[in-house]
Amino acid sequence: MVGDEYGWIGGFDHSGKLKCVLPYTVIRKAAIRMVRFRVETIPFGDELDIQEEKLFLNSAVQYFRLTGADMIIPATTNTIFRTYPDSAIAAPYGTYIIDLRQSEETLWGNLHSKHRNVVRNAIKKGVEIRAGIEYLDTAYELIRDTLRRSKLRFMSYKAFENFILSLGENIKVFVAEYQGIVQGCAVIPFSGYSAYYLYGGSISNPLTGATNFLQWEALRIFQNLGVKRYDFVGVRVNPEKKSKQEGIMTFKQRFGGRLVQGYMWKYPLHSLKYAVYSLAVRLARGGDIVDQELHKLKCT
Repeated sequence: MVGDEYGWIGGFDHSGKLKCVLPYTVIRKAAIRMVRFRVETIPFGDELDIQEEKLFLNSAVQYFRLTGADMIIPATTNTIFRTYPDSAIAAPYGTYIIDLRQSEETLWGNLHSKHRNVVRNAIKKGVEIRAGIEYLDTAYELIRDTLRRSKLRFMSYKAFENFILSLGENIKVFVAEYQGIVQGCAVIPFSGYSAYYLYGGSISNPLTGATNFLQWEALRIFQNLGVKRYDFVGVRVNPEKKSKQEGIMTFKQRFGGRLVQGYMWKYPLHSLKYAVYSLAVRLARGGDIVDQELHKLKCT
């Protein structure tokens, strides 16, 4: 769904038993081949210990070196690795995950009091939460414009539409509407295992509580569908005080999820091409997510 060149690599023990798999995609820019992971290492059967996973990732790096890849770039933000290969460039990262197997009463009680108050306020004022593929265009515009306000780019409409449609029944597009005006949106792919808050956006000054109410309704809907957990898909670890990143972390944290911490990482395989990549992303957006996190750590 996210690329024409993709595959899976497997990790085996000494007896030849499959212990884990790791899906990947290959992105081509000019003459550069970049490997990107879309989820973290998936164990088969017994859980991998940290050292086993590190050994597997070391072997994965060697595999991609042999295939002629030029670098492994940071994974998507729903992908939090527990460890990283030797000599990788890594930075701490995290996400908040809510267990949806709890009762609705428990989920509501786990919300921070400020979240509960603004959700009640949104309900009282008549905010309505709607879901459907017919809101695809509206969601795209909101997400694109939200990222523009932070000087970030978003994919083309065609790529967004293809992504949404390719998932069929396994994605929901939510909007929060007040007095006929959409205040915010959320695009959430899901399976029986997990729902992922992948993309979100809002108007410049949404009604207080509208986006909180949208998230609460999404939690309730996925719980009723039997989904086991809700993943808020990435938060910075110890963001700068009063920064936008801290605001995003606080918003997600107050829904009562468990903070899962791990790493984002990248790995240069071809030194010259990696240098070209690094310069390009530094000029375009001040570095990739690993660069940005490492820079923040150096400044603290």
